[in-house]
Amino acid sequence: MLKDSTPGLAGECVSESPQPVGEKERIVSIDVLRGFALLGILPMNIQYFSMISAAYWNPTAYGDLHGANFWVWLLSHVLADEKFMTIFSMLFGAGILLMTSHVEAAGKPSAALHYRRMGWLILFGLAHAYLLWSGDILVAYGMCGLLVYLCRRVGPRTLLVMGVLAIAVASASMTAYGLWSQHWSSGQLQAAREQLWMPTPAMAAKEIAAYRGNWTAQMSFRVPDSLQMETVFFVAFTFWRVTGLMLVGMALFKLGVLGAKKPPSRYWTMIAFGLLIGVPITLYGTYRDFATGWDFHYSFFYGMQFNYWASLLVSLGWVGAIMLASNATALVSLTRRLAAVGRMAFTNYIMHTVVCTTLFYGHGLGLIGKMSRVEQFAIVLVIWAVQLVVSPIWLRYFLFGPLEWLWRSLTYLQWEPLRRNCSLAQTAASHTISI
Repeated sequence: MLKDSTPGLAGECVSESPQPVGEKERIVSIDVLRGFALLGILPMNIQYFSMISAAYWNPTAYGDLHGANFWVWLLSHVLADEKFMTIFSMLFGAGILLMTSHVEAAGKPSAALHYRRMGWLILFGLAHAYLLWSGDILVAYGMCGLLVYLCRRVGPRTLLVMGVLAIAVASASMTAYGLWSQHWSSGQLQAAREQLWMPTPAMAAKEIAAYRGNWTAQMSFRVPDSLQMETVFFVAFTFWRVTGLMLVGMALFKLGVLGAKKPPSRYWTMIAFGLLIGVPITLYGTYRDFATGWDFHYSFFYGMQFNYWASLLVSLGWVGAIMLASNATALVSLTRRLAAVGRMAFTNYIMHTVVCTTLFYGHGLGLIGKMSRVEQFAIVLVIWAVQLVVSPIWLRYFLFGPLEWLWRSLTYLQWEPLRRNCSLAQTAASHTISI
């Protein structure tokens, strides 16, 4: 991205090196969508923070699943599970395209800048995964971003085809793994079931005890979980899905879908596909999971395919709704707050981890395993409210979030201004955006 090259009141603000894009060049609808997706991820992630890890995939593995708790889980599964990760991944692909196109439009090479940016993101993600929480996604984004950059000049329709094919590889990988598992011995199948799907009471108690312990005790589960996520699971599944979604995001950006500039009928069509096709498919998959008793061999390898594919349609429905909301005058107050959350997505994402690990892990209140799904969602609502209030206030005084500022400074090899009360010339030249 480039700073606004128009001289300010003082000519010294003009820079010959690549700089972040000016605030006036923001695409507000993308900020709003990013903020909405950031908040939407939390109802799923809080399950990973507050219960044993297997409960994220298998709701019968831990916790009450009746009454209001069931409805909290079901709505989260249908409307949020994989949907907001999908949106975030698409936005990341669009962000790569937006940043590099600004740099290259000014006649500057973008490769070194991009790969330095991805390198720092990977390092941030590794620190996040191994020191704080094994559910990190930043490492995957950084790794996939290294490859997706090479596709930035590909046409939108080709990007869509490539993206869907990559997404299909992850689906095929899970299916192949399921077919292979039919040849496992009963002991191997039981070990995999207990590790990934339905731990024994003793195993669940051990995991909870570790996370209720101090930071060192937590590492006995965090490190192996993070290592598995970033090796076996990344190669077989995450790489293909995230890469495919980033390519789709590039295509949607090139087609103008993410700029809220398409006719409203286009966005209503996206919403209709999500509601009338995506949601029913997810619900049918859920019905099949309960009908089979959440059997490990069926639900883990095959049952997940319903939500896997339906999540694409539901996600596009959410995109359509947010694009319409971005143009709705009556919703300006809300969309401005969402945009502020989106501009600080990196900071707000890590704050989710800081707040939730403090609440649920032993170095804080140690509430893991003690809260129902309804109580978890109450915490989600509080965090949403705080970030919707605090993010606009922060950006009133600062140009961007603290982690966004650090990431940009490391990427551009210079200390970017942070406070808005810097000199007028600096402010005019240095306002930046979060991609």
